[in-house]
Amino acid sequence: MENSADDYRIQSFDQDAQVLLKTALKDPSSVNLEKVSDIIVDQSLKDQMFSKEAGRICYTIVQAEAKQSNGSVFRRNLLNRLQQEFKVRDETRSRSLQEWVCYVTFICNVFDYLKVNNAPMVALVNPVYDCLMRLAKPDALMNEEEVDCLVLQLHRIGEQLEKINSQRMDEMFFLLRDGFLLQEGLTSMSRLLLLEVLEFRAGGWVLSSTAHKYYYSEVSD
Repeated sequence: MENSADDYRIQSFDQDAQVLLKTALKDPSSVNLEKVSDIIVDQSLKDQMFSKEAGRICYTIVQAEAKQSNGSVFRRNLLNRLQQEFKVRDETRSRSLQEWVCYVTFICNVFDYLKVNNAPMVALVNPVYDCLMRLAKPDALMNEEEVDCLVLQLHRIGEQLEKINSQRMDEMFFLLRDGFLLQEGLTSMSRLLLLEVLEFRAGGWVLSSTAHKYYYSEVSD
């Protein structure tokens, strides 16, 4: 069953952008795909709800373009923009924590959805790891928003990342374990989230039903 345009959360865009995106989903060769990728990235950097699902619309446009013309203009432009934003990630984090969290969410979402021959895109592996490693550093663990973002991304793509490079995942979890055990000043919610993700990976990227009930009743309280 095909998704309607509403399924892609594009209602938050202005009218012209909505028309452009709806056209890109159905007839990508009739629109400026560089402009389409810019609109999607720009919105992802300021709209946290959209950044969590933006990979879906990217995947659909990539598929539509490949089917229609065997082209990859949209994917190339999307990766270029992700690379540009990646280069200035430290400045972004200093300027706006929300924009930084949106960027990490978006690049991880694109990594999750966009595959080449059913395998993750190699070009995104190191940038995604670098972003998540940044979230695992002591100063970031002091920010609940960054801890929450890190844990959400590890739930979504941690297992995929570990299969590609387990050494970097080990390094990240050394940081998280040390942060949980040794770092002073973490909020109780951040501690809970870190403990949950440590247990999640230790259990083979699944939580037992007992652990799930424990953590998620605590989070909702």
